[in-house]
Parts: sequence; structure tokens; C-alpha cells
Amino acid sequence: MMAEELKKKHAHEEKSLDKMTITELREIARDIPRSVAVLDMKKEELLALIKEHRGIKDEEPATKKAGESILSMTELKQKINRLKEEKMEARQARNHKRVDTLRSHISRLKKRSRRLAAA
Repeated sequence: MMAEELKKKHAHEEKSLDKMTITELREIARDIPRSVAVLDMKKEELLALIKEHRGIKDEEPATKKAGESILSMTELKQKINRLKEEKMEARQARNHKRVDTLRSHISRLKKRSRRLAAA
């Protein structure tokens, strides 16, 4: 019985808190003194409780997503126009799959340009 508990404890220590399941986090939170209503907490609340108890400070989130380059508004508009031309060519070639991917890519770039304009 003791061996199983040790294995569980080591498994929790090896995994980062953010990647643990809510069940695993609840198990850890139950061991924290004065923790109340652990079963009612959401994952974010459990993470905050455990990190506070262990003295772990959250790292600042990155300002941009991985793979996302910073483009100016004119560069975004030029890229959108190029993709629209590619989309028209793909439509004439009846390449429906390419048309769909280009449409979604254009849509994402338009959303980025709106966010950039609002900032």
C-alpha cells in the first residue's frame, strides 16, 4: 500500500501542474491545510491554490503567440490581397480544398487587422 502512494506522489512531482488533470489537482489540494470546497473548485482555482501554497509565481504570458509575426496594417492588407488573388486562381482551377484553406487564412488575417486597428 505504501509503495502505491509513493508512486502516485512521484508521478505528481514529475508532471507540471498545468498538465495535470483536475482529479490529480484535487488530490494534491486535499493535502493542503485549510483548503475548503476542493471538489467545487475549477482547474484554474485549484492551480492558484496549489501554486500559492507552494510559493510558485506564475510567469507572465507571452505577448504574442508562437509563430505569429508582428505585421503592420499595410503589410496585413497586402498579404490579404495576395491571398485573395490566390483564392480566385484556386477557384478557377476548381481546387476546393485550397479555396477553403485560403478563405480561413484570409479570415484570420482580417480579424488580426481589426484587432490591430482597435488597439
